[in-house]
Amino acid sequence: MIDLARKVALEAGTILMERFGRLSGTEIERHGRRDVTTAADTAAEEHITRRLTTARPDIPVLGEEGDRGTDARPEGMCWIVDPLDGTVNFVQGIPLFAVSIGLVEDGKPLLGVVHLPALNQTFWGGPGTGCFEGERPVSVSATPMLSDAIVATGFAYKRDETADNNVENVQRMIMKTRGIRRMGAAAIDLAYVASGRLDAFWELHLKPWDVAAGAALIRAAGGTVTDQHGGEDWLFGHHLVASNGMLHDELRGALVELKDATG
Repeated sequence: MIDLARKVALEAGTILMERFGRLSGTEIERHGRRDVTTAADTAAEEHITRRLTTARPDIPVLGEEGDRGTDARPEGMCWIVDPLDGTVNFVQGIPLFAVSIGLVEDGKPLLGVVHLPALNQTFWGGPGTGCFEGERPVSVSATPMLSDAIVATGFAYKRDETADNNVENVQRMIMKTRGIRRMGAAAIDLAYVASGRLDAFWELHLKPWDVAAGAALIRAAGGTVTDQHGGEDWLFGHHLVASNGMLHDELRGALVELKDATG
């Protein structure tokens, strides 16, 4: 199934690149002040869903566009798909966007593929399989302390409407880390933690399609993924901390206590 997911992710990436830099205004739909969907998102998800269900009709597909707004927690095996993570980057012509395909069973990651078509980077693997960039094995970094770390984060679209807006966390981390990066696509952040480019990542108000594939990669690469409390409710619990493992507790301890990180 890793081979299937890799092939389908590459196919979806081709669909995205056919529209990258060529979108018309009528192909962009707004869901609020900051949240947008494009015809490319829809076309890529339709292709991914069709290919996965044709190959494995016994496994349902949970996708961002088709299941937007749902908080369903599927039982058993399930594909969790983001056809275009980083849609705002895509619309702006910034090449930091990805196809994300994860497979979970009862909420536990089995495999993940994160494909960055504009950068020609593909990360894949799963717990027990190892993590790869292309055909090269990769692993998390060996950075032991937060003061030496390069970390990444993101912000909710409705950050001006929630108590947990992540702003105070960023203020803290500017002082505690070597540097902060903001990619605009959680799947890329997670893949870059898995490959050792980043040392850690945290974010609030996430959806399962943001994190399913990338979390599988990090665990395959020897890293740690938890919710902010250190538990296992990261896939559907809306908040996630991911790291190389060595600085995980230090990072969690430095974050502001959650008030209501849901939705």
